[in-house]
Amino acid sequence: MRRFRELAESGSKPLSGWLIGVLVRVAGEAEPVRRFYAVGLADRAKAEWAAADRAMLLGDIASSPFRGIEPVDAMKALRPDAFDWSGLKDGEVRDLGTKQPRRWLSA
Repeated sequence: MRRFRELAESGSKPLSGWLIGVLVRVAGEAEPVRRFYAVGLADRAKAEWAAADRAMLLGDIASSPFRGIEPVDAMKALRPDAFDWSGLKDGEVRDLGTKQPRRWLSA
């Protein structure tokens, strides 16, 4: 029990991450599709690159804004409690699909 208290008091930094939207040109689609990713990285630029790398597995990333939407957009910083209810791990990139991730936006 004492060891647990020592670890709890050690001051481990709270987890942080980003919700990223990426415009991807998928084969067979006439227009680029926006996919959403939850990324467990505190640095915004690293999170955007990690999401872009994962999106490139699906197709090409749009080279310019489409209908006012940037190709790679950090939409919202995730609070530490979002890691608790979602199970997102530090450094993980989770594909959330194409639907607007309302639960993540409120987190």
